[in-house]
Parts: sequence; C-alpha cells; structure tokens
Amino acid sequence: MTFNRPEARNAMTLEMYERLRSLCEEFAADENLRCVVFTGAGDRAFVAGTDIAEFHAFRDGDDALRYERLMDAVFGAVENLRMPTIAAVRGFCTGGGAALATVCDLRVGGPNTRFGYPVARTLGNCLSIANYARLERAIGAAIVKQAVFTAELLDGARLYELGYLTALTGNDDEVLPRALSIAETIAGNAPLTIEATKEALRRVARGDREGGDDLIVRCYTSEDFREGMRAFFEKRPVEWTGR
Repeated sequence: MTFNRPEARNAMTLEMYERLRSLCEEFAADENLRCVVFTGAGDRAFVAGTDIAEFHAFRDGDDALRYERLMDAVFGAVENLRMPTIAAVRGFCTGGGAALATVCDLRVGGPNTRFGYPVARTLGNCLSIANYARLERAIGAAIVKQAVFTAELLDGARLYELGYLTALTGNDDEVLPRALSIAETIAGNAPLTIEATKEALRRVARGDREGGDDLIVRCYTSEDFREGMRAFFEKRPVEWTGR
C-alpha cells in the first residue's frame, strides 16, 4: 500500500487517514492476504506527518481530542491486523508517519531514513498516551525523551542499532525490494503460527501473560499442523492453507 502524495512528502490529510482505516478493514476481510507492505511514493518520505493545514480549524480542546482519537483508531487498525505488516521507509518518517511505521510489525530503512517527532520545534503539540507507549516499547524511554526533547531526527544507522529497523539497506532504491522480499518469506510460512505470535505479543503488551490457551489449541488442532507433520515425513514442502 502506497501513501501517494509525493509533492507534500506524503503528508497525511484526514481523508487519507480515514481511507487507511477503511483499507485495513478490507485487508482484515481478505482471508488470502498474508502480509502487507506500506511505503511512500517518491524517494523523499515515507510519511512526513499530518498536513499542517488540517489544524487550521482547531479551536479548542475538543478538536484536539477528536483528532487524537482518530489517530488512535487509525493506528490501532493497522496494529491489530492479523497478518504481519512491514513499513518500507525511505526519507522522512516523522510525526504521524513515525506512528504509522511504529505500529507496523517490521521496518526496513535506508541511509536517508530520518525518523522522529520534531513537534517541540514545530507545532508544540504532543502524542497520545497510546503512541508514547508504542514508541517506548519500540526504542526505549530514554531515546523517546532524547528524540522529542531535542526535536532531532534519528537516522537509519541509529534506528538499526536500536533494533527499530529490521533491515538497513545500502541505498534507498533497495528499501522497497528488501521489504517485499521479507514479505514473500513471511507469506511462505505458516500463517496460523504467525497470527498466534502476533496476537500473543499484543496481549503481552497489554499486560496479559496468563492467557493464550486458545492460541495453542488453534495451532495444534489445525489442518496446517497435520499437513506440517505429513510434509515432514514425506520430505516435501508444506502447503499452508491457514486452516
């Protein structure tokens, strides 16, 4: 899926956010979909935040809360997709773009990747608690403070060092092909195992470390589990169906 507004560094309008949420509903309904790759059009940005023009009509706290609740709903829709998601990040990945990349499961970047929340230098707004929590889990509280307090952007090498990027390519032209290659690998593996892992980690992030019997039963009683055993003994590739 491409954020396609390169003339504005793919800055998101409210209409684009709503479209992203509706696309996530379509993705969730597609039983054959195994992985989603998000990228930005052009080579200047993944997404350079929300279009500042969207804030002109803000008058009071209710406007701010409605906006952040929309953001939480959109980012939650991406985060809660059952299939893995990958952000192919070229150029600027800031503000709402940084939030979008962070709710993806994996991220691939290049030498010109620039990530952060420069709001202390630009608009003087802040993140929702949910987005602070996601960012803290991804890069740690100390780095979040550094990035937000100084408004300085982290480059691809630093993000890879922090473990935020799954892969760091030698040039930006390799970012999307690398992300698609990872997606193809994921799509060839057992979908129920991947879904169970994603759901288990989502529950752990919510503080639930006791449940999970449903995930175990679903995997071990699936057609895929039996197919995996047959393929092992027959010495052939497994034909996963997700059932």
